[in-house]
Amino acid sequence: MEDTFRKSMGWLHTWTGVVLGSVMFAMFWMGSLSVFDREIDRWMMPATRLAAAPADFSLDRSVVPIARELAAASPQWGISLPTERTPVLRLNYVGADKQRTRRDFDPLTGALIADQGTLGGTGFIYPFHYMLHIKWRQMGYWIVGVTAMAMLVLLVSGVIIHKKIFTDFFLFRPKKQLQRASLDLHNLSGVLGLPFHFVMVLSGLIIFMGIYFPTAPLLTYADAPDAPQAIKAFTDDAYGRYNREKANQPGTLASLDAMIASAEQQWQGGRPFFVRVINPADANAVVEVRRSSASDITVNLDQIYFDGTSGAVLSRFEAAPVMTVQRFISGLHLVQFKHWTLRWIYFVLGLSGCVMIATGFIFWLEARRASHAKKGLKGVRIVEALTVGSVTGIIASTAMFLVANRLLPLDAQWLGYERPQLETGAFYLLWLASFAHAALRPRRAWREQTCAIAVLAALAVLLDALTTHDHLSSVMHGQWAAVGMDAVLLLAAAIAAFAGRHMAQRKPIQRAVRSPSRNAELEHG
Repeated sequence: MEDTFRKSMGWLHTWTGVVLGSVMFAMFWMGSLSVFDREIDRWMMPATRLAAAPADFSLDRSVVPIARELAAASPQWGISLPTERTPVLRLNYVGADKQRTRRDFDPLTGALIADQGTLGGTGFIYPFHYMLHIKWRQMGYWIVGVTAMAMLVLLVSGVIIHKKIFTDFFLFRPKKQLQRASLDLHNLSGVLGLPFHFVMVLSGLIIFMGIYFPTAPLLTYADAPDAPQAIKAFTDDAYGRYNREKANQPGTLASLDAMIASAEQQWQGGRPFFVRVINPADANAVVEVRRSSASDITVNLDQIYFDGTSGAVLSRFEAAPVMTVQRFISGLHLVQFKHWTLRWIYFVLGLSGCVMIATGFIFWLEARRASHAKKGLKGVRIVEALTVGSVTGIIASTAMFLVANRLLPLDAQWLGYERPQLETGAFYLLWLASFAHAALRPRRAWREQTCAIAVLAALAVLLDALTTHDHLSSVMHGQWAAVGMDAVLLLAAAIAAFAGRHMAQRKPIQRAVRSPSRNAELEHG
């Protein structure tokens, strides 16, 4: 009975991974990069590589005059305060064209920073991680959600089917046949990152509970007259919201600096990260101040609302205990708190998930390659093309995204597409080409695409040096985001070059066709 159960779990583990492994790899790859999404922004937006804002930074002097000029007709405007990771001052408002507008400024000088013409890490890589940029009927969120559930199944079934899982953790035989070596590495990366992978996948599902369980507010607020009112009540109670009617009388905005000082005092030293001014020229103006989570794991929802003309506190919101638990779990996933060592650990463990998925694919391919060839089956060729495109293809495409960022001028346009669309277009075109290349050159695609990664990563560093001319300055002035990006790209290029050379030197091994029972024995140790 135990063997039958383990075999059924092995079947579930194998085919869940084969069917959804490509999406899983994309999620883990983009999720790993998202740990440093703001640092990627600094690299892709050279004009935002600024010195840290001074301690006596004043919103009254540097922000309010700009906001009054640019957002005079807007019913509200918001300010994202500069941080160590995002040193720019960001103003958000609704422009005269009724479109939401974002302008970045140097907090030291108040000078407008030109639009950098890129989505960067926060606009492209991070959303790709959780919704694949598929917006139609929220389909991207659902694909990621189903894949996350499948990943939980894989993690649990993987523990069940490996009798010697912790013993296998200490076994890695890279000089063995590819099938054995890939399984060793699959086990090693799986056991090493098992708690992390489980927490990340589960917490990701919890973050988007509102999408996956949209009827929850209707059940909780059954007394609401209709669904929109139930959702509004849930949102107000869970996330906080305060507003009041306009007085339709002119009013003068009080000191934002004084309101921030008051908020910090009430938060016992907690720092704000966002300030919103609602109806700024009205006598009933409201100023919302939100607390930063840089020093906490919990992505807190603390908010204080001030009277815009007097500076008096109108309302204060703190999340209820249940919501605080949800925000703590969200904080574990989003890692927005300031802890560079832990951030690097997240990055490495995220990449270990990529290794686990890729080696699982390789083991499946090598275990079946000879038997499929003998029987004239095309399953291995199809899965290998998908695997190569999903693994080396998306990595090369990410490097191409960075190369396009450094090659295209800020005002680039082509066939009606702006620069951000051209950058992402380069990513998707190369990604699609990688699948076609893998299908046409199945036995050489791994090495050739690995070499392409090495070339593109090194080229991105070279182009950054040629187009920004500030590498020495970046080191001297502590611009570690740009320096770190270049260092990681060079390391990636070196690893890819080594892997490509190793593949070129590796001789193909003639294999006898193994029976299914022998493959099962190998897989289960």
